[in-house]
Amino acid sequence: DWFLGIATTESGAGSDVVGGRTMIKKDGDDFIVNGEKMYISGVREAVTHGGGHVTIAHQTADLGSRGMTVFYLPLTADGITPTYIADLGREGISCGGFSIDNVKIPKHYIIGEENKGFYIIHEGYEYARALIAVICAAAGLKSLENGMNYVKERKVFGRPLAKFQEINFRLAEHYTRLEMLKRLGYEALEALDLEQQGKGNRFETSKIVAMSKMFASDWACDAINDVIQWQGAFGYSRECPDQAAWRAVRSFSLAEGTREVMKMIVARELLGKELTSYK
Repeated sequence: DWFLGIATTESGAGSDVVGGRTMIKKDGDDFIVNGEKMYISGVREAVTHGGGHVTIAHQTADLGSRGMTVFYLPLTADGITPTYIADLGREGISCGGFSIDNVKIPKHYIIGEENKGFYIIHEGYEYARALIAVICAAAGLKSLENGMNYVKERKVFGRPLAKFQEINFRLAEHYTRLEMLKRLGYEALEALDLEQQGKGNRFETSKIVAMSKMFASDWACDAINDVIQWQGAFGYSRECPDQAAWRAVRSFSLAEGTREVMKMIVARELLGKELTSYK
């Protein structure tokens, strides 16, 4: 067994990757890394089974995003101290962090060109954001399916819940939003594919991707929350699969860039970077 994860987030730098303080410096033919990463998926798996994380750090600090390097960091290396965090959801994988104290890595652990790491990570973010849109749509639609099956059978005041207009209208709204989300996610993935073929516009692609993720978690959570409500006390119990779906999907409003960052990206592409706070 072997685990590979991604580590960009720090306790003081989440969506703002450039705000991280982890540093990587050349040391002859090797590199020395110091810093910390936090709220990282798969820390326990990498420590237990072997492996590590694709990590980003500043190599030339005064260059900002143009001075960051990406590299492979084995979590079994001397100088790594892991910590573990109990997540609200996504119980299938661990969450945690690790401090990095004078960890030496060989040159061949560097991924891509030195000082070009921000662009490598950004490309990964783009794909992850589009996939999150599709994942949230799928989770929300599956939960709605569970809810529809329930309200058809459950009777209140002598008639099925499905006959109540409030449930009808909420169902229609959620289904429409989630189908729109799914299609926008597919459009974002198609745009990324075209960009890889040299046929797309990078800035237009970033806009579409940000649009697809912006409300993905919100819309899925809203739908799942209503399904939980329709199921009453059962919906609030651990026996109900929809509560687990809600806790998992909620994380996607934070992971791979918050909704606020998505709004900043879209506004930047609409107005031009000289008129927005996000560069």
